[in-house]
Amino acid sequence: MNTTRLAVIDTGQVNERILNKDEYRADFRKVEGASLKRTTHLSSPHAKRMFARCFYSFQASMYFISQLGRAKLDHEVVERIEQNIREALDAATDEINKAIDQAEALLKHHNIETLASYDTVPLQEQIGITSSFGRRYFDLMHKLDIVMPMMETLAIEEIISERELETRRSLYKRVVLSISTKARNLWMGVRRRMNERDARLAAEAAGAKPQASRPANRGANDSIARDAAPEDPVVEADAGAAGDQAAAPVPSETPGSEVVGQEAEAVAASD
Repeated sequence: MNTTRLAVIDTGQVNERILNKDEYRADFRKVEGASLKRTTHLSSPHAKRMFARCFYSFQASMYFISQLGRAKLDHEVVERIEQNIREALDAATDEINKAIDQAEALLKHHNIETLASYDTVPLQEQIGITSSFGRRYFDLMHKLDIVMPMMETLAIEEIISERELETRRSLYKRVVLSISTKARNLWMGVRRRMNERDARLAAEAAGAKPQASRPANRGANDSIARDAAPEDPVVEADAGAAGDQAAAPVPSETPGSEVVGQEAEAVAASD
């Protein structure tokens, strides 16, 4: 429905406002891998904003960990971090699937066959999926979009209260948001470990060569750190420090999120 005599209905302006927000725009220029093109179809405002806010940021974090991280860290370390993300995606998907099943059971029990729908235009954008992690996160976003109108329907029919609707809606959004937060925290941990490795190698090279050669070695090391570290519009860390100063923790986006150093070390420090 996009026309009515009684109200002015959205014809795409909502989507434009979401897509034009600078704080949602990730810096994807350093991601050089191939991507599988897919088209989103998101109707709920919560899934739309979650997708715009987190999807490309998550993919950029995973590209840095999986591709650039392997260039300087042991592959076993990177694989442990990837497994941590994979398990988090599995847990989040299971939780949203369980929410869908519970909502379907309530709708069936109360003989409700028609779901509420949104009058705003669905968000349909062609995007690039750069890894299996991105593909699974893409699917998780669309599962969030499935459960939201089901919960809205239950509230409209007074099967659940408005308070219960808000509680569940916030819970499901945090589940999806926590994946992006975890990936970003681990990315910062990998970046710090790479800088520490560069600093250690530079110190070893400086101790083995004459004094005159030190500036050139240090400059080469700084160049490597700058090239390896992707820019992020949300998180800014001093890559030029080259391990002399650890990256500052990123403020959590959800209650109970891990601090950068603790998250990364718990997964990758055993190498």
